[in-house]
Amino acid sequence: MASFVFPPAAPTVLNVAGGALFPVRRVFCVAKNYADHAREMGSDPDREPPCFFTKPTDAVTSDPTIPYAPATKRLDYEGELVLALGSGGADIPAEKALETIFGYAVGCDLTRRDLQAGFKSAGQPWDMAKGFDLSAAVGVIAPAADIGHPAKGSITLSVNGTQKQNGNLDQMIWSVPEIIATLSKFVTLATGDLIFTGTPAGIGPLFSGDRVDIRIEGVGAHAFSIV
Repeated sequence: MASFVFPPAAPTVLNVAGGALFPVRRVFCVAKNYADHAREMGSDPDREPPCFFTKPTDAVTSDPTIPYAPATKRLDYEGELVLALGSGGADIPAEKALETIFGYAVGCDLTRRDLQAGFKSAGQPWDMAKGFDLSAAVGVIAPAADIGHPAKGSITLSVNGTQKQNGNLDQMIWSVPEIIATLSKFVTLATGDLIFTGTPAGIGPLFSGDRVDIRIEGVGAHAFSIV
């Protein structure tokens, strides 16, 4: 049997409420899934087909401190509900989509906004604006078996104690079942996949020393500091 030329990287894992570990496979994200955020980004929120992008698995972090990202002068926060899949498939019907969800977590899609704007204006891909190291902050996963499937509930983000984002999960343009059903037409979803479901309005910059607190009603909370 052939051996590895060097040891494989350690798996990326997240904590699950109760003490278990969730192995992360892939990270998918939905862009502009709240109408107010779509408007602040200059888009028409009238249920355009959902736009998906990805982050590398090792962008995921639960660390209480995150270094300010290099190569940017505008590091933005985006508080989001994160889905953690316990099963998957292709062409999943929306009415079956919730069956694939193991649990839910609070997350933050960190974004190099100045790079994203430049890439967009040049018609270039903006992977490096989203998929950089430690750009996917995720808290403890709450199993759906314990909390159910939240379709509404407040989602807030505060920086240094001042609230910056205040939305509700029922303001999503595309619901959680619709997100899973649509994404599964493009890729075969699998156990361990994470899906960031979009952010409400109120995005803004972070600076070294800032503390970010995100809370989602019925799901939990997650906090970290920029260093």
